[in-house]
Amino acid sequence: MDCCGHDQRLMPYPWRAGAMTMSVDAMLSGGTAPVGSSAAAQTAETAAAALAVLRRSISVDVHSHGGKTGITSKAPPSDDLATLMRAGSLAVACLADVPDGPILGRNAAGVLAAVRTPQPGQLYQHHLERLAWVDALVAQHGIRRALSAADLEAAHQAGQPAIVGDVEGLDFLETKLERLEEAHRRGIRHVQLVHYTPNDIGDFQTGAVTHQGLTPFGAEVIRACHRLGLVCDVAHATEATVKQALKVATKPLLLSHTALAGSAAMGATPLVPRQVSRDHARAIAEPGGSIGIWHFFASLEKYVDGLKEMADVVGVDHVSIGTDLHVTTGSLTDYSQWVQLVAAMLRGGFTPEDAGKIAGGNYMRIFRVAVG
Repeated sequence: MDCCGHDQRLMPYPWRAGAMTMSVDAMLSGGTAPVGSSAAAQTAETAAAALAVLRRSISVDVHSHGGKTGITSKAPPSDDLATLMRAGSLAVACLADVPDGPILGRNAAGVLAAVRTPQPGQLYQHHLERLAWVDALVAQHGIRRALSAADLEAAHQAGQPAIVGDVEGLDFLETKLERLEEAHRRGIRHVQLVHYTPNDIGDFQTGAVTHQGLTPFGAEVIRACHRLGLVCDVAHATEATVKQALKVATKPLLLSHTALAGSAAMGATPLVPRQVSRDHARAIAEPGGSIGIWHFFASLEKYVDGLKEMADVVGVDHVSIGTDLHVTTGSLTDYSQWVQLVAAMLRGGFTPEDAGKIAGGNYMRIFRVAVG
């Protein structure tokens, strides 16, 4: 399918869970659904189908901090990430450092925010420390660093877990574009424009509107991302910032971790300000971008419902998985459950082809265009 073919891409998806169960069973039994299969046998068969999806397709968590011992923890680099990715058959994690991490906390309303003003250079220094953490992870703990699509394909072929170097919020730039170039030299291939701290790039969803969207410097940053070969991520940005970014962008954008506004699958949640409207999501999808859904649902089944909600708005070619795996409780405890998530997608009505797109194929399309 042409990635710019609007008519097919944005049509609602016809969910038929019962028919999907038959198709998975048929695939595994030579065309005939088993008669009298036990629930355990059916679960095992769906897990086998999920593994087949993950063997065929490069799977990607498009936004991650690596879990409880990951890059935003105080733990030193370890084998944990590689071990858990292998256990769940996850090929790639976009591993994000958080430059404004040292100044974040809960404000008076209990909302995560910048609770102090950073000292000049403080966030840049923290970012450099996290880059060194990743260097040690790659050197000593069984993880490959991917700098190109060919690297990701080679790692998947070899069965070796890989990371895409990611940065959540370009607050460390302090209007110095050369720092973005340095990050690229150090192995970063994916950057998010804004986070929780006011910066010179644009407005973010949970902060005061001060720029009325994207700034001229923000436009320069997007052009630099395209020039250098970086996936440009507009998660946390306001709808106005995103729509202005789309006018500047010449390559598809990613919105790595969110959920549909009013998500019935999420239900009542303090994360409502971080959800996105249908128009916001469609604006990303129409030029070929993708929207990642985080894992803050009560169960894997509810998570799949959250994926469906977004797919019904933008189509399966424009939905990804961006768990935001950190220390916060979600439906995915760790990456050993990745194959279970894919199995839940198959049980919930996604075809194997569409599960492969959402679990990594859609991100790979963007990565190939942005990075090469």
